[in-house]
Amino acid sequence: MSHPRPDTLTDAPLGRESAYPERYDATLLYPIARAANRAPLGIEAGALPFIGEDEWHAFEVSWLNARGKPVVAVARFRLPADSPNLIESKSWKLYLNGFNQARFESRQAVIDTLMADLSRATDAVVSVELFDVDDETLAPRRLPGECLDDLDIEVNDYTPSAETLAVGEEVVEEALYSHLLKSNCPVTGQPDWGSVLIRYRGPRIDREGLLRYLIGYRQHQDFHEHCVENIFVDLVTRCRPERLLVLARYVRRGGLDISPWRATPGERPPEPLRLSRQ
Repeated sequence: MSHPRPDTLTDAPLGRESAYPERYDATLLYPIARAANRAPLGIEAGALPFIGEDEWHAFEVSWLNARGKPVVAVARFRLPADSPNLIESKSWKLYLNGFNQARFESRQAVIDTLMADLSRATDAVVSVELFDVDDETLAPRRLPGECLDDLDIEVNDYTPSAETLAVGEEVVEEALYSHLLKSNCPVTGQPDWGSVLIRYRGPRIDREGLLRYLIGYRQHQDFHEHCVENIFVDLVTRCRPERLLVLARYVRRGGLDISPWRATPGERPPEPLRLSRQ
């Protein structure tokens, strides 16, 4: 069985009742082409205005060792932003559940299988790490910088508008963040809660306008990855930073969290970084 076409959600499991698999099945992964959602932003394949990754954590990963004893772990996946495809989240969850009764000779065999399947689906090299559930490197941390959420602003519009973004003449280097990010799944309409970090060097961004802009995603329907790319493009266009990093840490759903980041070349996010809501 081949993978479904990556340019449509018509046959995707998202929003449908799905039986949880009892066997490992790599064909459960459902790729979605990034190009269609990037076109409205003026982003063409092969000419991305950013670098970045989609970082996923999976907290419901288990398999059987060679003697049939269960093993549990937390997985971290990194998909490059220039991969032609992303993977629909519910199909990813179903795929991972197929490991529950599958036997593997070693932990490395699990990693190798995950890397091969995910790389094939995304048409790019996907990195995979497995952690013990008590691994201290997974402990939650705080976002760096200053939080915008205590600003006393009035908000009347809950759709993202780049017109709210404004800058002053002073050039600064700072990190700002908000926990008020919320968007909605474009298929099910379910809320996606998150936190977002904006780190930049350039003309000082008006903080009240930035917070209004981020709150504007509250009724916006789109995938996590596309929301981050939209924020990045709007900030570049309206605020003209010399350097920019946009990182979102979305709240876990169904045992998976997604944390996309996009940046100008040379910028990298702080890592490892996982928030308490994840």
